[in-house]
Amino acid sequence: MPQMAPLNWLSLLIYFILIFLLTNSINFYSFLYHSKATSMGKKSQIELNWKWL
Repeated sequence: MPQMAPLNWLSLLIYFILIFLLTNSINFYSFLYHSKATSMGKKSQIELNWKWL
């Protein structure tokens, strides 16, 4: 039935957008990035000279 074709395209669009967002969120939250500020913070406090405090 040609009258129902726009609803089919709309449902496919919503379906693929949801899959796209799901895969992007899984990809974003699957990696643990270590920030440089926390790793360098401990070293910089130990190596500071008293003149700079």
